[in-house]
Amino acid sequence: MKRAERLRKGREFDTAYSKGTVVSGPLLVIRVLPNGLDFTRWGFAVGKRLAKRATDRNRLRRRLRELARTLPVRPGYDVIVTARNGSLEATSPRLELAMSTVLAKAGLLEDR
Repeated sequence: MKRAERLRKGREFDTAYSKGTVVSGPLLVIRVLPNGLDFTRWGFAVGKRLAKRATDRNRLRRRLRELARTLPVRPGYDVIVTARNGSLEATSPRLELAMSTVLAKAGLLEDR
């Protein structure tokens, strides 16, 4: 994922958290905010409550980032994906289904 396609600054996360629309599922919660750009920017949050070890949290972030890269998402949004309990142990197909479900619920998936 390109650097421009990531939310990296704290204020970018804060804006999406405070003004964004929340869509939740059993494994993931997303916050969506239109950004007025020609591409979608992504942020990923995996808390210490979910996994104590940084290696486990980073592995889940990498898995979520890969899913975000492969799914056909409409451009022009800031999306923050927050992991919930169970997402660490979830299989890849189950995690992909959870991600596509919450993105479809938010109306962000393009028609293939």
